[in-house]
Amino acid sequence: MGKAELEMFRRLDATLRPQEAYHFVDEAPLKELSVGWGEAEWRATALWAQLLTRATDGSIAGETLLTRLAQRKLRWSAWERELLWRTTLGRPEPHWTDLDYRIPMSSIKELPASEREPLLPLLMQAQREMEAGPLSAGWTIRRLLDGLIAEHLAGDPAAATRSLVPECDGFAALLREEYGKRLGEPDALPLARHWATAITVTPAPQWTARAGELLTPHATELIQEILGRVPAYREGLWHNGYSEVVTYLHERTAELLRGMIWTCELIDEPWVTGLLGDVALATGIGMGGSGPNSRSERVANAALGVLARRGGMEVVAQLARIQAKVRRKSILTKVRQILDETAVRTGLSPEQLVERTVPSFGLGHDGTRTEQGLTLAVTGAITYNGRKTVPKSVDRELLAGFRATAKELKKTVPAERLRVERALAAGRTWSWQEVCEFYLDHPVTGVFARTLIWEVVQGSAGLPVHVAGAWELSDPAGRRIRPRPETQVRLWHPISHTPEEVRAWRDHLLVIGLRQPFKQAFREVYLLTPAEEATRDHSRRFSGHLLRYGQAKALLTERGWTGMSLGHWDAAGGSGQCEAAKELPGGLTATWEFYLDEHSYERDGYGTTVSICVSADLRFRSPSGTSPVPPTDTGTSPVLLADTRRSPVPLVEVPALTLSEALRDADLAVGVTSTGLDPEGHGDYWQSYSFGDLTESAQVRRDALAGLLPRLAIADRCTLADRFLRVRGDLRTYKIHLGSGNILMEPNDAYLCIVPHGTGDQVFLPFEEDGGMLSIILSKAFLLAADAAITDPSITRQIHF
Repeated sequence: MGKAELEMFRRLDATLRPQEAYHFVDEAPLKELSVGWGEAEWRATALWAQLLTRATDGSIAGETLLTRLAQRKLRWSAWERELLWRTTLGRPEPHWTDLDYRIPMSSIKELPASEREPLLPLLMQAQREMEAGPLSAGWTIRRLLDGLIAEHLAGDPAAATRSLVPECDGFAALLREEYGKRLGEPDALPLARHWATAITVTPAPQWTARAGELLTPHATELIQEILGRVPAYREGLWHNGYSEVVTYLHERTAELLRGMIWTCELIDEPWVTGLLGDVALATGIGMGGSGPNSRSERVANAALGVLARRGGMEVVAQLARIQAKVRRKSILTKVRQILDETAVRTGLSPEQLVERTVPSFGLGHDGTRTEQGLTLAVTGAITYNGRKTVPKSVDRELLAGFRATAKELKKTVPAERLRVERALAAGRTWSWQEVCEFYLDHPVTGVFARTLIWEVVQGSAGLPVHVAGAWELSDPAGRRIRPRPETQVRLWHPISHTPEEVRAWRDHLLVIGLRQPFKQAFREVYLLTPAEEATRDHSRRFSGHLLRYGQAKALLTERGWTGMSLGHWDAAGGSGQCEAAKELPGGLTATWEFYLDEHSYERDGYGTTVSICVSADLRFRSPSGTSPVPPTDTGTSPVLLADTRRSPVPLVEVPALTLSEALRDADLAVGVTSTGLDPEGHGDYWQSYSFGDLTESAQVRRDALAGLLPRLAIADRCTLADRFLRVRGDLRTYKIHLGSGNILMEPNDAYLCIVPHGTGDQVFLPFEEDGGMLSIILSKAFLLAADAAITDPSITRQIHF
């Protein structure tokens, strides 16, 4: 070190160095001192700050000063660069911040590899020391250093990948183990290093241009393979340096994947759109596959961004899948924005856009595809000449294609079922021509549409029948009409019809043995009660129920509710209560309050996880100054240009269909997750729920049973009462509650505890159930009708007591 530098150090010590321990450098005098300085003085100051940091065993030079000096573009000599790095290394304790590395890194980051080569041993030592720190993987300095070292390790592909991909989560471990060599090969490593720089929300044009220059066929194969592993990847326990926590993707791994996703914009291959949809869906849903959060929002948003830029009608089908399953509000907003933009370009509504892009998967009108003896059904089932076993002689490539399509069908069919049910709940209308083209004649959506009741607006209703090459509607009496192509139709909903009409349709479905994909004819209807008229702007119909919190949260999230978040970690901050919300047609929002009872903390072992929550009031809110309005003719909500603050709406002003469907969600949540369903429960609430009055859903269950019982083999042993199914066995007579499925035994109403296993007997039901309670009740009825044959001691002991 020369005299000039030493003299500069003395001046800086006298002017800037703190006189007391634990004080940071006072930077104010530096402004006056640095007047007229050249590069030599600034380099000397940076060296002084770096040496001061090492000498005092802490960054007392101050974060601001170190950062400002690191940001200066200075021409360092080789010996100065080595001095900077040597002063940083060899600390006995791990570094807790990257401050010490900022100036040393600034001295080398723009150097060509040949000039960095002499420092490689020091750089690798710095990397090892950083790895010892529990938080270093997320440092920008660490990213830069890892990328630079990977460049030097090009001759050892696996080592280069290990440098580039810190083992911070399960997917990073998979990349290092299974793709380490291939990612580090010369025709992939430069692009992999570029992927690791994907740290912004969207790619800059320069980033994309550079990716295009580096993209090779080998790298394209890696992108397809690695992104293809994301949908099946699951979160798991991972040690973060302090403890084991449930981890999905560390930010470093997510950024690497984001770089791969951005590069997909440059790949013109048919697999890209579907793969991006799979990745967005897998990373957009919450931990465990449900919930209002996102496993990795940065990865999901990257995939959505590329889908938006790719455009085209094939993108819409992927967006529809994501919209049906993901509940993260910010992601759904982005999906709607992309759909809206695409709709504007095409002149269609988002709903019309989605229904026009449902893939057919090569299926015929009957929902099957057959080739060389192989048959693929819309359910995803594959058979060979009617048998489940496929012989080895079948063409392997054809079978692989069938299996790939079956996988896609199993994703699409549930999403389509949910979309059609949402259209029913929203009261959407179509022209008859649209219904025929995009629903009845469609090999996928037609599976649902052909089993649903359609009605002409303010006219007749019927099930679809195909007559002389055209679709007609047939009512329970066999009367048929053929709507004109332009006639407006909608899905029939019982709320708009008399009890006699509803009864006729329910009886008809039972007679013809038609199973609907969701409750339509047997759909619950929730009309305003006198109690709700009295409370005016809120409903207490489903208040005061003790619900299994995790199950209730998952169910409501699946049905579009957000904001349900309870916990014990911050009771003072309000975490003991929350408000779930769901956007509804007409600009309304339903809100449902939940809270923790006084025994919750003790019940949960004084931990942070909530097991049981209590339901409270349900309200409907509208932007201030607006009134509820019906949905448009496509079922979409109009834009409300009013104050966005939400105010409660009197229940009498809520459209009947909107009110009924929101209360149906609440009833479903209670009916599936109430602790009153526990066969081994106890307490006042359990007793009240287990054997009390029936809710609307239980009343519909009773109505279905009334039609089913005469067709059962045990019909002569069953009697339907107000709240119970009464079953006569050989030993005793039993009363199964139609709400909870719990059982009382005559003559003294002794409680019989039976824990259900499996789905019970295969009995025809006229709808696919939410929660399966009707199947549970029928299963128990069959069991108890033959009570003398029961061998389970846990049951027989109670019966003979």
